[in-house]
Amino acid sequence: MSRFFAGGSSTESSSDESEGEEIIQQKPASQPNRMFMFSDEEEETRRVVRSAKDKRFEEILGVIKSIKNHKKIKDISKVLTGFEDLTKAYTKAKNVIDKEGKPRWYIKCLVELEEFINECWEDKKKFNKINAKSLASLRQKLRKYMRDFEDKIAEYKANPDASGEEMEEDGDYAGSEDSDSDDDDGGGVTAASFLKKKPVAAVPAAQPKPDLSQFLKDAGGSDESDSEDSHWTSSDESDGSSFDEEGGAPGQSLAAQFLKKSTGDEKKETEKREKKERKAAQKAKKKQEEDEEEGWKEVKGGIKAAVSKKPKAMFEKDVEITHIVVVKKMNEILAGRGKRGTDRSEQIELLKELREIASKNNLGVPMDIKIMFAVTASIYDYNPNIATNMKSEMWDSCIKYISETLDLLKDNPNVTVGDNISEESENLSDANATYRIRGCILSKVERMDEEFIKMLQNCDAHSYEYVERLKDEAKVLEIIKRLQDYLEERGSPSETCRVYLRHIEHIYYKYDYKQLQKLRKSHDEERSAQNKAKLEKTTVGEVKKEEKKPEEVEEVKDNKEEEEVEKKEDEEQDNKNDIGVSEDNSDLMDRMCNYIYSKDSTDRIRTRAILCHIYHHALHDRWYEARDLMLMSHLQDTIQHADIPTQICYNRSMVQLGLCAFRQGSIRDAHNALLDIQSGGRAKELLAQGLLMRSMADRNAEQEKLEKRRQMPFHMHINLELLECVYLVSAMLLEIPYMAAHEFDTRRRMISKSFHHQLRLSERQPLLGPPESMREHVVAASKAMKNGNWKACRNFLINSKMNGKVWNLFPESEAVKTLIVRKIQEESLRTYLFTYGSVYESLSLVTLAEMFEVEQSTVHSTISKMIINEELMASWDEPSRCVVMHRCDPSRLQSLSLQLSEKVQSLVENNERLMEIKSGNIVRQNQQNQQQNYVRRDRRHHEGRKGRYYEKKYE
Repeated sequence: MSRFFAGGSSTESSSDESEGEEIIQQKPASQPNRMFMFSDEEEETRRVVRSAKDKRFEEILGVIKSIKNHKKIKDISKVLTGFEDLTKAYTKAKNVIDKEGKPRWYIKCLVELEEFINECWEDKKKFNKINAKSLASLRQKLRKYMRDFEDKIAEYKANPDASGEEMEEDGDYAGSEDSDSDDDDGGGVTAASFLKKKPVAAVPAAQPKPDLSQFLKDAGGSDESDSEDSHWTSSDESDGSSFDEEGGAPGQSLAAQFLKKSTGDEKKETEKREKKERKAAQKAKKKQEEDEEEGWKEVKGGIKAAVSKKPKAMFEKDVEITHIVVVKKMNEILAGRGKRGTDRSEQIELLKELREIASKNNLGVPMDIKIMFAVTASIYDYNPNIATNMKSEMWDSCIKYISETLDLLKDNPNVTVGDNISEESENLSDANATYRIRGCILSKVERMDEEFIKMLQNCDAHSYEYVERLKDEAKVLEIIKRLQDYLEERGSPSETCRVYLRHIEHIYYKYDYKQLQKLRKSHDEERSAQNKAKLEKTTVGEVKKEEKKPEEVEEVKDNKEEEEVEKKEDEEQDNKNDIGVSEDNSDLMDRMCNYIYSKDSTDRIRTRAILCHIYHHALHDRWYEARDLMLMSHLQDTIQHADIPTQICYNRSMVQLGLCAFRQGSIRDAHNALLDIQSGGRAKELLAQGLLMRSMADRNAEQEKLEKRRQMPFHMHINLELLECVYLVSAMLLEIPYMAAHEFDTRRRMISKSFHHQLRLSERQPLLGPPESMREHVVAASKAMKNGNWKACRNFLINSKMNGKVWNLFPESEAVKTLIVRKIQEESLRTYLFTYGSVYESLSLVTLAEMFEVEQSTVHSTISKMIINEELMASWDEPSRCVVMHRCDPSRLQSLSLQLSEKVQSLVENNERLMEIKSGNIVRQNQQNQQQNYVRRDRRHHEGRKGRYYEKKYE
């Protein structure tokens, strides 16, 4: 045994002397006995003995480290797999943890993971489908897993900084105890603590004590000598006992024996512990002193700390503050704009401070305007994400700075601003010439308007926050009006057109209730005039009967005329006052739109102005103006080439045009205008009032963000239920008479597919109860109209439920209701004549007027139109005031027999075709037969119609 140790030590010492600090293991020249060959191999591989605790804890810590890396990049799926690996590693180390206790760093990892999940859960919409799904499952698993650690988690949250000494900076576990050491003294240094750590630095030569790390095989370069042989040449008994007990390499066991006897390192450890305790006590005293002082709080590192720390000085003490110096400093501040790591709030604060310095040194208004342009640009850049909106504090400061800039530009006409001014040609100091500043106030206001719309889009439409944000529209509109006045005086035509369009987009969808009041006043005046005329006639007749004096009658008339003149003068004064105070929205729209039509050179601004003008006309029931403007613009032919926001504006204008046509009684025009929007079932998406869930799979995340940015604010929405109801009622008034007229026509076409779909759904239901929804009311009304029961149809459409849902949403709801009732009566009359006309020989005009409670003139005009359009084969008998039916149309039995004959004929043709297929010559005979059949059918149809027409004519 001693020879073996001596040989091993001599080879190691000789190699160390030759190679310097690095230790290189070499095989001995003389081969020892085979029974000791394993020792040489172990020296080459450098085995390190670790306890089960070290292995398990290192495995757990490796998983924790990977979880931290995945958390930094927010890869939730990898975090989920890491968490599953962490739980598996924890279950493997359960035996060790039951002995040692649950480590605090493991509890810390769980708490940090829970906080990370809570942060990500708030922004879960930003993740893709895989990460969102992984986040939900991770959240559920973590909650379930943390139930076993509730007590430890509560302790950690109560005092998270209590175990700062136990946790190492590298993420290693706390404590230095080793299970392999036989030393019972907890304060001593064990071999495992040396073997676990990184290579130890060499001891200085001046120190008399030998370096104990030289006995470790994995210790880094140390100064060794030939005296090492004396240490290895120890007694065989001690060597044997060390081999048997430790079971490791010889060098390791001897190192453990020597280290146990050493006492110098124990002193070092105690000194280190005392230093740590002193530092901890000093920190505790400092915290107590800071807590006792009032008005002081602990500020942690990061962006907030950087913002709170003010710069020492913007300029040096001896520097003269001039225009050039301030501009240079401003450019230095703005140089970090858009760069990564730039503190945006600090940038804004620096620009504000620079503005104060410039105003103190009296650098003039132009410098103030230039700095304010930079401040507003920095405010817009504060939020780097385009999809999210601006914060309320930034929004208030943005409005403040833009309004101040407008005031300065209006009060100083010698200052000109524009994007076309280069930085070299700027004039900020020369008062003899006009001041020139690079910047565009119009672009700043346009960006402010976009931010305002974005804020409304991101608010909950049914919350109080939306109402508070909507109150700012008055401020935005006021700024736009002031900019409009400024640009009308000093701007170019293109800039004026741009600001006019901004103004138009804020007022085109608003109903002018002043105009409604004027209309109501005019209607009331007409009614009162008619009533006065009737009263005058009655009073004159009574005067004649009572034989009063003509002088008294003239006095009464004179008094009435004086009262009327006084009323007219008062109304004229009120109108003058109204005109002096403000311009009507309709006149303002006409003036701005006409200016854009004549001065604008871009198609987009003109197109949007036309669409907004049409919307405004249709909203105020100016049907003919809106219709003519739409037809003259030819937008329906070119709108597919426009951008998506313009197409949305076109859809909104067409919808409003259809509603206007319905209010005016043009049912067919209303149906045609609403057909494209309502036919596909995508009205919500086409009007930019929301996204459909069924089409979410067709778009990716980027497309969804773009769609959300195009959405209209809630206060600009059109009621979709009102829109659908108007469309279905229009389809009912057109479809039911058409179905009655072409009941037995096999080639009958459908006017509205969605209306037929609703009818089929109602027919499939086995039990029909009273109608509840809007659609059920319209379907029930259409069935009643089909039977000729116009009163039931009216009751289904006009009742308290339908009034609350639909009809009361119109400005003049009573006029709309009377119009619907009149249309129901007319179309029910037409349906009745189509259905039961073949039964009668003649119909009395008076009877029809009483049956449908319509005036005789209305019945006469309706039947005359039907006769002219060849819808009804009848003629008027004027003396008897009757409609004489000619019975040219077949009866029900005759029409059914005709249908049967056509079906039998088609069956025969099919049989013949099958026989030809069996016999051959399929293709040629098929074509010939089809051509012959088409020629025969056309000839029959043409001859039949021609003969029928001449029979009617000459009867």
